[in-house]
Amino acid sequence: MADLGCGPGNVTAVLAERWPAAHITGHDNSAEMLDKAHVEHEGPTAGGGHLDFAHADVRTWTPEEPYDLIISNATLQWVPGHAERFGAWVAGLRPGGTFAFQVPGNFDAPSHRLMRDLATRHGLTDTLRHDDAVLTPQAYLGRLADLGCTADVWETTYVHLLTGEDPVLDWVKGTGLRPVLTALADEPERRDAFLDEYRAALREAYPAGAHGTPFPFRRIFAVARKEA
Repeated sequence: MADLGCGPGNVTAVLAERWPAAHITGHDNSAEMLDKAHVEHEGPTAGGGHLDFAHADVRTWTPEEPYDLIISNATLQWVPGHAERFGAWVAGLRPGGTFAFQVPGNFDAPSHRLMRDLATRHGLTDTLRHDDAVLTPQAYLGRLADLGCTADVWETTYVHLLTGEDPVLDWVKGTGLRPVLTALADEPERRDAFLDEYRAALREAYPAGAHGTPFPFRRIFAVARKEA
């Protein structure tokens, strides 16, 4: 099995718990993430399988051996044109194998629309992904069906109840806002001005309730099975 965009290996380790006899390789292009995965998760698994990790760029990665399962969790939204890679990945599956992925589908949510609008006003137009960073569920289904797969594609909106003074801002700091924070890392005054304006806009878009701040988060899932 292959886990594309494995990060520190947390999800890859869950795969090993589900299929303890399998050989599973997590792929990522972050040396820091891979170092953590090597230390915390790599090695033999309970059922006689093995978990390891390797450097790879999802934009160019092509299977060098046939796989029963290729999976990607919350990574492909960072890869422009990722659907164009589906053909190579499905070709790398054994007959009857599965390609599965999950991507966030909230790029048209207030959190991201406000972020893009502010980035434009602050001269950071090309820093962020746009609302076409992922395809629609219908488009993913069509792409996978064109490759001869039987596919299930669906979307779910999770409503997270967040706590804290600025919980939505804290959430996006670890995800979609990272390119802005990176771009402004050497300009603290400019960064703080952006954050102050964004914080105020998020407080208005996501008002706190009696039990916390509701934060709807849409995700898209796909499971495609190659013809046996």
